[in-house]
This record gives sequence, C-alpha cells and structure tokens, in this order.
Amino acid sequence: MTGITGLSAEAHPRHAVLFEPIAIGPKVLPNRFYQVPHASGFGVAMPRSQAAFRGIKAEGGWGGVCVEYAPVSRDSDETPAIAADFFDEDDAAALRLTVDAIHAHGALAGLELFHGGVESVNGSSRQPRIAPSQLANIEQPGVVPKEMTLDDIARVQREWAEAARRARDCGFDIVYVYGAHGYLGTQFLSPFFNHRSDGYGGSLANRARFWLETLSAVRDAVGDDCAVATRIGVDYRGEPGITIDEALRFVSLADPLVDLFDVNTGTWPQDSGTSRYFAEGHGRPWTSQVRQATRKPIVSVGRFNNPDLMAELVRSGELDVIGAARPAIADPFLPRKIAEGRIEDIRECTGSNVCILKEEVNRHVGCVQNPTAGEEYRRGWHPEAVPASRLADVPVLVVGGGPAGMECALTLGRRGHAAVHLVEAEPELGGHLRWLRRLPTLGELGRVVDWRITQLAKSESATVITGRRLSAAEVLDYGAGIVVLATGSTWRTDGLQPRTHEPVAGCDASLPFVLTPEQFMLEAKRPRGPRVVVYDCEGYLVGPGIAERLRLDGHGVTIVTPFDVVSPVSDETLEGSFLRQHLHELGIVVRRGVVVRSVSSSGVAGVDEFDEPVELGCDSVVMVTQRASQSALWEQLSGDPARVAGAGIRGLYRIGDAVAPRMTSEAVFDGHRLAMEIDSSDPAVPLPVNRREPV
Repeated sequence: MTGITGLSAEAHPRHAVLFEPIAIGPKVLPNRFYQVPHASGFGVAMPRSQAAFRGIKAEGGWGGVCVEYAPVSRDSDETPAIAADFFDEDDAAALRLTVDAIHAHGALAGLELFHGGVESVNGSSRQPRIAPSQLANIEQPGVVPKEMTLDDIARVQREWAEAARRARDCGFDIVYVYGAHGYLGTQFLSPFFNHRSDGYGGSLANRARFWLETLSAVRDAVGDDCAVATRIGVDYRGEPGITIDEALRFVSLADPLVDLFDVNTGTWPQDSGTSRYFAEGHGRPWTSQVRQATRKPIVSVGRFNNPDLMAELVRSGELDVIGAARPAIADPFLPRKIAEGRIEDIRECTGSNVCILKEEVNRHVGCVQNPTAGEEYRRGWHPEAVPASRLADVPVLVVGGGPAGMECALTLGRRGHAAVHLVEAEPELGGHLRWLRRLPTLGELGRVVDWRITQLAKSESATVITGRRLSAAEVLDYGAGIVVLATGSTWRTDGLQPRTHEPVAGCDASLPFVLTPEQFMLEAKRPRGPRVVVYDCEGYLVGPGIAERLRLDGHGVTIVTPFDVVSPVSDETLEGSFLRQHLHELGIVVRRGVVVRSVSSSGVAGVDEFDEPVELGCDSVVMVTQRASQSALWEQLSGDPARVAGAGIRGLYRIGDAVAPRMTSEAVFDGHRLAMEIDSSDPAVPLPVNRREPV
C-alpha cells in the first residue's frame, strides 16, 4: 500500500488539495499530511515498538512520518526521559527498522536532530549542561550551565553534521536542525538566554549565527540526498523573549539553507495546549505570518481535526503541509479516511493531552481515544483491523454504556460476534462523561462518547439499549453466553479520602449542605447558601470543573485540596498553570495542603501540612474525595458461579471503573483489551505482551 495521492469517489472535492504531492527540497511528499516529530517513550531502546508505532501512521496515509527528538551530543542526554539517541551506528541500526516501516507505505521518514543546551538533563552522561551564556535554568533548580566556548560550538556543529550523515545513511529522507521549544538554537537566538559579547551574541545576525552555521553544516553533510528542515518557535508570548518580528527575520536569513520550515508558537505547554484553554489552530495569528518571510514549504500544528479547515489552510497558502502529533495518535488513519470520504469515522483528538501524560510519566505513549496507540508491536493491535473472534457465534451482553462498555461492545462487534447487546441503565450512553463533558472547558471530552455512539450505530451486530437497569436475575435470563459488566463507579457519599482512608466526620450526602459531583450534575441538588467549599482529593478534572461551574452560577467558591497545588495531574497534561491562572481570574479562592477532617452546616475543619488546625466557614461543601466501583451486580453474579453456569453463561467478566476507578483512557483500554482477548484461555487475565525488542 503506497502513500495516498488522490481521493475516492466518495470523498469531497474540496479536500483534493490535501492529497497533492509537494517537493520538499530533493524529496517529494506524496500528500500534505505530516506527522511532526513527537515523543513516544520508545526511542532507540524499543526499536520494534518505535517502528510499529510510526509505521501504522504511514499505513494510515500520513505522507511524512517523523521520529522523536534525537540528541546529537553526549552533553544533550535526556535521561530519564526517553529520546531517540543518535550517537552511533548502533542507534542508527535500531532506527533503520522505523525507516523501513515508514517507507513500506510510501511515506517520507524524518529525524529531529537536536541539542537541548541548558534544557538537557544529562542524567546518564552526568556532563554539565552547556548554553550560550552561564545563566541558570528557569525551571530546574540549581542548574547552571557551562558557557560554550568556541570549541564547544564547533564540536556541537560537527556532531550535528555527523548525525545528519548517519541519518542519511540510515535512510531518513528529512533531517532536522531542531531549535524550537527553548532548545539550543532558541537559546542562542534569544537575548534572554544569550548574553554573549562575541560574534555569537548581540545583534540578531550574531545571535542567529550558531543556528545558521549548523544548518549550513547539515546541508553540506547530506547534499541532495536529504531534505533539511528546521523547527522554530515564531513567537514565545513571553520567555524566552523571541518576538514574531525577529523570528521572521531569522526565517529570511535561514531561507537559502532550509527546505521545510516546521513552525510553532510559545512554550511546549502553549504549543501543545489542551482543548480546555486552546482552540483548534490557536497558533495561526503567528504562524500565518511566516509566509511573508519564505516561499519554502511551511508545516505547523494546531490539533487539526477538521478537514475543511485543513484544506482552507493549504489553499490559502498559509500552510503547505498539515502537521499533527496528537491527532495522528488519536487516529493514525485520519488521512485515509478523508480520502475515502469517511469523515464520520475519524477518531478525533480530544486535546486532553493524556498522550503526553502517558509518554512523560509512564514512558509509553497512549491515548484516551485510541486504545491501540503504543500497543502496535507488543500486543499486535491495529487501530482499524481486528482478528475474527473464535467465539463469534456466542452472544454477548455488555452491561453499562460508559467508555469501557462502549469500547468493549464496539470491538466485539468488529471482531464478528453475531450478537452484542449493550444495555445502559440511563437514558443516554457515556457513563461519567455524560456529565463531565458539561462542565466548563471540558466539552471536547465528549468526542470519546460521540465517536463510539456513531460507530455503534453503524455496527451490524451491536444493539444498544438505553434506559434499562438489569437485575442479576434479568442478566441470567438474558440468553447471553458471555456477560461483561461495565457498571462504572460513583463518588463516595461519606467523604472517604486518600489521606486518612477514613470518612470525613459529619459527611453524609443525604444532608442538604453536602453534595457529591453526581448530585450536583445529575440530580439538580444545589448548594445551600452562597458560600461553597469544593474539597478536591482527585487532583484532576472534577474538582476544578465543579468549582468553576459554581462560580459561574454566582457562588463564592473555595477549593480545598490536600495536594501542594490544585490539580497536580493537570501539570502532567501541560495545563496546570493555565488552569490555576484561570481559577484565579474567576475569583476562586484556593487553600492547598489542607486535609479536611469534619464538615458541618457552618463550615469545614481540618489541618494543614504542619498539622495546624484550619477552619473555613461555608454554607455547603462538594466532596470530591474518592470514587467507589459499582460492584453490587458483580458480587451477586460472581458469588453464585453454579447459577451463572446453569444460565448458559460461559464467561462473566468486568471492566473499567467497575474493577477500579481510573482515568478514562485506562477504562477505554480495559474494554478494548477484554474484547481483543475474549477468546483467550482466560480473558480475565491479560495476555503477556511481547517484551523482546531485537534489532
């Protein structure tokens, strides 16, 4: 299967421009879809996972597919983060598998060569960071770099050129001089980082010199065998002090040396901003100006999901190539679906940045929408193709239509089960996302539900029944051969909390001044009085979302949390600082490091981090403490295996929050995993994954 260069008869003609080839220096991109470099957690340590993860995108129609950032020097070691180290021939051999996987589907392969400068970690090499000037790292306490000597500059440029030659010999089509997101090129270009007084500091021409010389060295190293790309932030909206005017001047200076400008805006949390605070294409006010400075091809990202917008960007000349990281993870087959006119089948990115959390924290990429992301090699999963089930003639009943239940039912239907019934007690599908998506800033999470509703409606074997709550007796009499319980979880009504593993004294959600999230969002229970405390022990979406809703409704709101910051999980999705600024601007008061011990009709009482007493007056309190699995149906059925077997049920399983409350991405994964292994010897126990990664 080769790269897509045209439309099917079912596709809309206005999207044709997205499938026109374009020259990138000496190479030809088969279409206008380009998976920009982004981290995966695989690097060169997991070459088979890397190859499968990137290869699936080429199969899905992305005309260009890049590997993550690749350090060129030992003093740009990223440990403990996982990068595509590119120091020697062993590294090249590992990445050659990825090049072959990308080329197998007619796409171009790109490698993002980089040096982090003062942003490097050097956890393994233990070498000092290097930078244009000896100025401390902004975010890493105690990190002061070595000021680069002229020999250091020459060495790094030489190593960059050597890495470019290695990339060429490895088969890469596009090699990068990556300077964006505050890395070494930006550090030289920015007067905030660069205080030098020699030929590499001062004027823009001098500050641009390192980057331009590196581009020239890479150009000389690869000749006409590779295209040369550079990635630059064209406006940082604050530190590190590069404005759009200077960035455009740099683009003009670099134009003779560059075949593709990969442009972005702001710091990484801004450039990869979540959908809560950044709209699709939010960087366009800055990236759209780059055309003034170059006629070379331009690629940019913006969480583009809308093919009409993509086509408009290319037709207008604002961009030549549509870049994506997150949307390519959510749906590797996005280009192919546009080409085939299957717009409704696109698994749209939610912009929740769970992929970043999974890669940065777990060192293994994942996705809230696409449970196969990162599992292509070790589990053999494919986002579009699933094997036929050996139990396809066995009817299946899935009880519960939340994220796990929907994904399980859909995947079982795709695997060929003749009859799959998804029965949901509530009038609509979605589980906790039914109400979570209605909180301020969280509407994009609804894509998880909406896509699965659409796909279930198209399924020939899946039947969806809503508004029916099944008892244990009804499950036994249903006639199913396999039963999957996806009954979800609910918030505790007694305030049981992680810090004490005990209920909060005085907490009873039957009282008028105590509310749970479900009572507030689903049962129309409203706070008594104007002052409300939201006690947030989840540390992610629910507490801040409810606090904002209450504030918008006119209440005076205080968030109390036992954590050091409000919503620490949001820091792992790059949105923590924006969230806390947003809450501040709304006038929501925050009390951090406080454990609530009791609640009453007049307020809450607890202790701070030093075990000193804290009392806060309020009229009502919303308890966001801990969720508990809805396990009653499971306990009734699993507690009587003879009766289950007598009803002809050969397999009884539970998935998602019914097992243990967790993030939506993990519930979706759980539903998918059970469906993919429903015909294994023991579906309740996950099959072992392939941990061998031979080159």
